[in-house]
Amino acid sequence: MNRFFSVFKYLHIHPLLWVVIAIGVMTAHFYELCLLFMIIFIHELGHAFAAAFFSWRIKKISLLPFGGVAEMDEHGNRPLREEAIVIISGPIQHIWLVGLGFLLWQWGIFTESLYQTFIQYNFMILFFNLLPIWPLDGGKLMFLLFSLKNPFPKSHKYTLYFSIIGTLIFLLMVLIMMPQNVNAWIIISFLVFSIYYEWKQRRFLFMRFLLERYYGKSNELRKLLPLEVQEDDSVLDVLERFHRGCKHPIIVRSKRKDNAILDENELLHVYFKEKNVTAKIKEILCVL
Repeated sequence: MNRFFSVFKYLHIHPLLWVVIAIGVMTAHFYELCLLFMIIFIHELGHAFAAAFFSWRIKKISLLPFGGVAEMDEHGNRPLREEAIVIISGPIQHIWLVGLGFLLWQWGIFTESLYQTFIQYNFMILFFNLLPIWPLDGGKLMFLLFSLKNPFPKSHKYTLYFSIIGTLIFLLMVLIMMPQNVNAWIIISFLVFSIYYEWKQRRFLFMRFLLERYYGKSNELRKLLPLEVQEDDSVLDVLERFHRGCKHPIIVRSKRKDNAILDENELLHVYFKEKNVTAKIKEILCVL
């Protein structure tokens, strides 16, 4: 139980949020803003509680002027099932929130207007977060789907490509339906910046993914997925074929002798510990 309560110590409120609340007070929208950020907060707590259940490392739960984000200090090496549960634990919160809103309306605590606003906010946040755009929940689920069949770098690239397409479609919808909506343009700016930053950091994120496998908890990798490689393949080429949530025995095909089998940690050791970034598989076999 303590680990769930400890989640609250990671809460961070962006300073500009207080400005937004002050504006809400001056424009007589205080209650609506409180409802909106309460819904966002519960959404992010859903992610955080699920992460705490699986003993994930939580970095920060941020409430921003235009939304919220739960940041985890995990690097793609948890079982895909765990990651899926953590991701959907945010959107799932809206189901019981809608039910709670109905009860509060029935009991006379919510006025008709406040109830309609509460329901509208819930569905707005739910459907927006499920858009297949990084870093929204839908984008993260898309990353997991690509990861079922593709290596980490390829899955990451596919996710960002589709996110760019999704953002362009969202941009067109805003231009057609609500071109003067300031909040929509702030959200688009956030999405564009997030995708751009993720793209610029893609190599670093891949290296962090590999480092976690080498220095992290190898027992978190559940599924065995053998990789067949050739002697002349470089270590980096083989590492770029690594999948999320899998452990890779490396089967080295050879025409001159019997096939050899390497453990993935032997490749990671050569790359990170020995810093031999240009090594080929046959060089590792010679040493062994």
